[in-house]
Amino acid sequence: MVTEKLIRALPKTDLHVHLDGSLRLGTLIELARERDVRLPSRTKTGLRRLVFKDRYSSLTEYLKGFQYTVAVMQDPESLERIACELAEDNFDEGVRYFEMRFAPQLHASKKMDMTAVLRAVNRGLSSAARKANRRKEVRDGREPEFHYAITVCALRYFNPQMSLYYKDICRVHPFSPSKMVYGLGSLELAQAAVSIRDKRGIPITGFDLAGRERGFPAEDHRRAYEFAHRNFLKKTVHAGEAYGPESIFQAITDLHADRIGHGYYLVNPRMIKNPEIKDKAEYVRALAEYIADRRITVEVCLTSNLQTNPRLKDLSRHAFRDMRRRRLSTTLCTDNRLISNTTVTKEIMRAIKHFGISTKELKHIIIYGFKRSFYPGSYTEKRDYVRKIIDYYDEVVDWAP
Repeated sequence: MVTEKLIRALPKTDLHVHLDGSLRLGTLIELARERDVRLPSRTKTGLRRLVFKDRYSSLTEYLKGFQYTVAVMQDPESLERIACELAEDNFDEGVRYFEMRFAPQLHASKKMDMTAVLRAVNRGLSSAARKANRRKEVRDGREPEFHYAITVCALRYFNPQMSLYYKDICRVHPFSPSKMVYGLGSLELAQAAVSIRDKRGIPITGFDLAGRERGFPAEDHRRAYEFAHRNFLKKTVHAGEAYGPESIFQAITDLHADRIGHGYYLVNPRMIKNPEIKDKAEYVRALAEYIADRRITVEVCLTSNLQTNPRLKDLSRHAFRDMRRRRLSTTLCTDNRLISNTTVTKEIMRAIKHFGISTKELKHIIIYGFKRSFYPGSYTEKRDYVRKIIDYYDEVVDWAP
């Protein structure tokens, strides 16, 4: 029998978790008080009732909570602390590899450029990793090491009010079409990420595109992704979260996506809006076949999708069921630990409860998270690490009660 205790003990990944959506609630309240950031409530209960709910009316409402989290993340000390706590929280529940993603441009300013932002976040992550890996069980080789990588997020849409960085780029290009400015913001981020990775040695391994899909197509960010592609950054894209299969098609064709964030509407022909697509069922079938054949992994976020999609009344009706039937490569992720009030353990337990996942399939899903990660080491090092994870996974299953 698969228990929550066993799931916590198993080595796991989280390949889709946002830093600014995963603060400890107590830390948010403390930092808001210290930095004079006004919150709707100063208590955990109040914030859960007013902001960080169990269900939301839409993705737009879900995203409102970020205005408070981002507001307390505007200095190096806050970024370092929040990153460290996120890594600690992951390690404490058995996560042995995670990829933390965030948008540095939401935190950059004249006092703290993108290099300073990324260095602060990396200090927090590396501090937690060093502490975890000093444990005797890790040093003796009885447990696998704890590793992390950073994915930087570009935004499909932004405005001058979102940060000082976006205010500046809108001021510099006031007469450019909006889509051109969005693309320039993404390109600047890709260029900065590669430069900081190469000069500072920070493990930035992934490039992401997040934000509203409808009206803000992936093709606007093609230059940024081509630059990331040429400079060997791995690529993931939020797609099919609140728009149809066409958005996912753009992600894998225009942006060379190695993985897809959410992909909820991947297998839903009713969500196709393009009038040129006549046979919608065939389009979905061909798209799913292509993604399955190329092993483009879908980062599934069950709780987040349940919260942001009013049509999804029962988690057992989540598209994850159809993804499994079509043999797609999937991995279970949290998306936002605070805003969705979840953990990797909770996501796996919900998958087991609602989809009847067998022990064999559970192992496949968990191990595939390691195999399809944007691991910061060499391919040989990654293979060795995955082998250690598999061996340790089997050991945990053997001694589990």
